[in-house]
Amino acid sequence: MTEKNFLNIHVLISHSPSCLNRDDMNMQKSAVFGGVRRVRISSQSLKRAMRTSEYYREHLGQPSMRTRHLDRLRKRMHAALEERYPPDLIDTAIEWLGFDEGKVAADDDFKHRAVAPWVAEEIASYCEQIKAARDADEDEQKLRKEMKKQGKRFDEALRHGLDVALSGRMATSGVMTSVDGAMSVAHALTTHAVDADIDWFTAVDDLVDADEETGAGHLNTQEFSAGVFYRYASLNLGQLQRNLGGADRQEVLEIASHLIHLMATVVPSAKQQAFAAHNLADVVMVSFSDLPISLANAFETPVRSNGSKGFLEPSTEKLMEYSQRLREGYGLEDETGVFSTTIKMSEKSVCHQHPTLKALKDWVAHAGV
Repeated sequence: MTEKNFLNIHVLISHSPSCLNRDDMNMQKSAVFGGVRRVRISSQSLKRAMRTSEYYREHLGQPSMRTRHLDRLRKRMHAALEERYPPDLIDTAIEWLGFDEGKVAADDDFKHRAVAPWVAEEIASYCEQIKAARDADEDEQKLRKEMKKQGKRFDEALRHGLDVALSGRMATSGVMTSVDGAMSVAHALTTHAVDADIDWFTAVDDLVDADEETGAGHLNTQEFSAGVFYRYASLNLGQLQRNLGGADRQEVLEIASHLIHLMATVVPSAKQQAFAAHNLADVVMVSFSDLPISLANAFETPVRSNGSKGFLEPSTEKLMEYSQRLREGYGLEDETGVFSTTIKMSEKSVCHQHPTLKALKDWVAHAGV
């Protein structure tokens, strides 16, 4: 197979009654698509759930520290690096990066700062540069100006933290530069129209006597619904290699296999104690492609329940049919692998069907062979 630069990940996951992502009015996030209301799970919510999951830490390492509290970040970085570098060296690196604590304290707009991701190993790389300059008795300030001037060239040799390499970062000060993210994640939408339900819930005050007060001690409402969600992510393999300091293709394919697992299994934690919508994906389709290609338009006409089949099976059929139409209409030569609990591929299918999610992950890790 000719090496393709993009890995497209398509997932269908059916969630039982839940409210996995809410807006500022405590309502389910939603979107109008194809002229009807769909329930939505934002890409930010989904990425955070993946990044903070136990699977991520076990297989992909510690995620970055994301904060606007730069003074607290400074203390965390000292704790992370104190066994490797003296305090003054860490302080200097932090100052160069734009994290000067004095400036933070004097900044009246501190609360309006954007939350940004930072990685201890990136700061360690600056410590190494400063240490080398000191050992060579070079002018540190000259080095600092040179780093800022050559920022992009310096960063190209830097191995960023994985979640920064995947999601990117905007940097507006200091010598650290912005990072173009290698992964794009769509907001997940239901494949069908959804009419939300309202849960009227109560709490009983156990310390109130029956003759003193009747009824609930607390009454409130929560919107919820159920549905089949389409999740989509695209991974730019070449960009990820560059963001990881020139990693080889095999390494990024191994990372990609773990991202597939996360896309198929991780669920946002909101209201889970109340709804327990701990559902796994029923369809995972992965394509090596020359383009990032979403299949969301398979559901622009909302899926309708097909008798006793619910929404999952017709959603799966529409996904596969639309994928095939795009392949034929655009002459795509994608290599596609599928794991599904709902349907079996026909013998004429161009997809490689895999009996388990692990088999699909292994197929990706071995470059689709």
